[in-house]
Amino acid sequence: MFTLDTNTLEAQEMGGGLSVTFPISSATGTADTAAVYLVFEPGGQLPEHTDSAEEWLLVLEGTIEATVDGEAGLLEAGQLAVVPAIAPHSARNVGDGTARVLGFFGASTNVAHFSEELAPGVKTLVVGAEPGIALPVSAPELAVAEV
Repeated sequence: MFTLDTNTLEAQEMGGGLSVTFPISSATGTADTAAVYLVFEPGGQLPEHTDSAEEWLLVLEGTIEATVDGEAGLLEAGQLAVVPAIAPHSARNVGDGTARVLGFFGASTNVAHFSEELAPGVKTLVVGAEPGIALPVSAPELAVAEV
């Protein structure tokens, strides 16, 4: 049985007050699902992007403002938002403390394309590739990102 303890997950700093890790995906052996764990410092934000798979965002701690396909709303601990595949979406921590979010994808591999760089030189991220593949902004060849 595969188990996951969100209290012990370590996320990689991406800049902008956001840290991320992908603890479940095709890279860990799943056939039909993946997960993303996001940690937002106060004011931290996840830039606008689209995902190839539907995503559920469950707030574990704190308060975030999520924008999905142009519609914004506040989500607090225990609340969930559904993001349709390919719908532009973003999130930011509007609280005074850390916010933690667990996202679930309806596919074990997901391609995320960001409107602005997620990390220096990275606008497209393939979740489920081992290690995570990040496509550079200006170079045609692939770069590998530790995610």
